[in-house]
Amino acid sequence: MALGPVQLLTIGFIEPNFTGAALKELQRLKEHDIVRLVDVLLVAKDDDGNVTQIEVADVPELEKYGAVAGALVGLGAAGDEGAVVGAELGAEAMADGRMYDPEQVWVLAEEIPPGTTAAIALLEHRWAIPLREAILDAGGTVLVDEWLHPEDLVRYGAEEFAAE
Repeated sequence: MALGPVQLLTIGFIEPNFTGAALKELQRLKEHDIVRLVDVLLVAKDDDGNVTQIEVADVPELEKYGAVAGALVGLGAAGDEGAVVGAELGAEAMADGRMYDPEQVWVLAEEIPPGTTAAIALLEHRWAIPLREAILDAGGTVLVDEWLHPEDLVRYGAEEFAAE
């Protein structure tokens, strides 16, 4: 199973207006093998900063993903033997249906403003697999891997303009 890059994405909603449109779009992306939702968790942070879990999505492929991720970590740590051990540990860790460690959720929750509902998601970018393989086949290697968001470009433009 080829694995694409996995993105940790936390989206905040100050005044949620959940209509199902985002889930419908996510389903469309999944059907076209563009992205895959590895795991998702919805949390709410009240005005006093208390965080509560609202909902956990049921992701049936989580155990399989845990095995692959564990194998990759094990391979890097101890070669082929480590890959086997890592796959077993990864599948076992995901058998309870959770990718998130509760401690990690609370660390992520620090980034959520008070009075906000947030979706914390792991998205696998499936579209990147053939591109990565073509680059590797051509002898390429990643030198820099960073996301630039439209807001980053606007901020950069404003800084450049101010510097002139």
